[in-house]
Amino acid sequence: MILKDENSLVTILGGEQDNITPKKVSVVTFEELRNALTALLGPKGMGPKEVSEVAEYLLGFFGYGTEVIDNMLQPDDRDVFYMLEEEGLLGTRQEEVLVTRGRIWRIHYWILKLDRMKRALEKTTEGKEDYQALYDDISEEVWVRH
Repeated sequence: MILKDENSLVTILGGEQDNITPKKVSVVTFEELRNALTALLGPKGMGPKEVSEVAEYLLGFFGYGTEVIDNMLQPDDRDVFYMLEEEGLLGTRQEEVLVTRGRIWRIHYWILKLDRMKRALEKTTEGKEDYQALYDDISEEVWVRH
């Protein structure tokens, strides 16, 4: 929680004295992110090695979280984030905080869209299940003939 303070620009509250309840956070693994990126970027020509590098790159920013503050990005990083935003994997949000003398401080965040990632993962597993089901439906005598 961020509050205005007369002695400094902002004060960030946290710790035992504050009654702040922790949020339940979904953890994204490297494999999940790599598989989602493969589903989204593979059809556009990105190979497995490049997809793995992008997944590692993203985890370097997001770690165990789902948000990254924009001002920690370099212009090249931001270009990658914009590309992933076009694919629907990242989104943005902004927060406005009142600082001294009535000025507003805008903070921009990049958000990892877990729902989009899960949908991409479901598409990859759906295809495998349907493909397997096709073979399960073939009778034994057809297998013997061929």
